[in-house]
Amino acid sequence: MTGKRNLYSQLFLRIAIAVTMLSAVADRLGFWGKNSAWGNWENFEKYTGQLTFFLSKGLQIFSAYAATFLEILLPLLLLIGFKTRLAACGAGFLLLIFALSMTIASGAKAPLDYSVWVGSAAAFLLANQEKYSLTIDNLTKKI
Repeated sequence: MTGKRNLYSQLFLRIAIAVTMLSAVADRLGFWGKNSAWGNWENFEKYTGQLTFFLSKGLQIFSAYAATFLEILLPLLLLIGFKTRLAACGAGFLLLIFALSMTIASGAKAPLDYSVWVGSAAAFLLANQEKYSLTIDNLTKKI
């Protein structure tokens, strides 16, 4: 029974991390309407500028696009279970960067309220699994 519990727990963890990250992208693209943190791309760029205050304006905008690209790519890889370990490590580091930036720029409350530290820790936990269940990785392994 332990194997089945781990199988479903691992799948739930992959889905939870992926959906959470994709939800943040949906927010900045305006899909959440009034129930949003940013609501549109312009507000997200301003927020990114606040978090990356130490960068030039051009690098702040680049950071917004790079973060969004990675917040789409990594969750999609997690959802389908392709390059799962790499995607989980990437998500863990990306969320860690977000948590540190939010803490430095806004104080400790913001990343705690949005559970960014928990998301990062969860992604690193997923990255350290010995093997992955229900993934494309398993289908492409050479026997």
